[in-house]
Amino acid sequence: MNHPIQPADLGFFSILASAGSLSAAARELGITTPAVSKHLAQMEARLGVSLVNRTTRRMGMTPEGELYLEHARRILGEIDGMQELLGVSKATPKGLLRVNATLGFGRSHLAPLISRFVRQYPQVEVQLQLSVNPPALTDDAFDVCMRFGAPPDARVIARHIAPNRRLLCASPAYLKKHGTPKVPNDLMKHNCIGIRQGEEAYGLWRLTSGRGKSAVTEAIKTRGNLTTNDGEIAVNWALDGHGILMRAEWDILRHLDSGRLVQVLPQCFTPDADIYAVYPQRHQLAARVRAFVDFVAQSFAQRPGGGSA
Repeated sequence: MNHPIQPADLGFFSILASAGSLSAAARELGITTPAVSKHLAQMEARLGVSLVNRTTRRMGMTPEGELYLEHARRILGEIDGMQELLGVSKATPKGLLRVNATLGFGRSHLAPLISRFVRQYPQVEVQLQLSVNPPALTDDAFDVCMRFGAPPDARVIARHIAPNRRLLCASPAYLKKHGTPKVPNDLMKHNCIGIRQGEEAYGLWRLTSGRGKSAVTEAIKTRGNLTTNDGEIAVNWALDGHGILMRAEWDILRHLDSGRLVQVLPQCFTPDADIYAVYPQRHQLAARVRAFVDFVAQSFAQRPGGGSA
């Protein structure tokens, strides 16, 4: 009996969706593009619905395709979990590992770690996707997401990787010309370099003075004539003397040490942005996920610095 949904279709469709095009899926599967197109057509014929909207260069999921993909990935994850429970693949991490991170952190810090990770675990295939904004925690497109700040969602596991302070800084040339802020409200008189990333309120800097019961937090609405969604560009603008920047300590530490940047309002504290590895609860037994998260955590524990958002 030819069932509408066949086990082999689940992995095929998950790879197709991640690849983003028929030709990219063909390369990943090691088959021809016509063979991918034929497999997809056979799936749709058996189901009696269209799963993919095809265009010349790209493809997109239909509502039925999105539903199929959601359940396919859940089932594949449960199969992996069952294999781990049975000890089938427990000894050697292997299989596909989909990782997401922000642009700056992914390029500067995570990509080199992945290079070393796959040398140690050659049977793991890593797909690294970098994005300006992190995907929703309910998005099942990734196995591990590197996030800044502990996620509030209890449906995921968040492993603390490393501390990550944000600091205010500016170049000596800018401060010489415009003066050095003494209190948080002074920032409103300065040109502040804006970064649009994630779900944080743009241009609103929360600064806390004092500790414990005497702590006072102020929300400062900053302004400035330069804005970007790329942290590296923002740091370069600060180095060029364009204004005051709030940035991760590990991203600017070398510039602070060299004197090219100077910390501003060092008595004030900003909201924590510690680094976490976030993954669905069903992946906690997957050897490839455990091995990767452990590898990243150990690598950060052995270095004096870390990564930036």
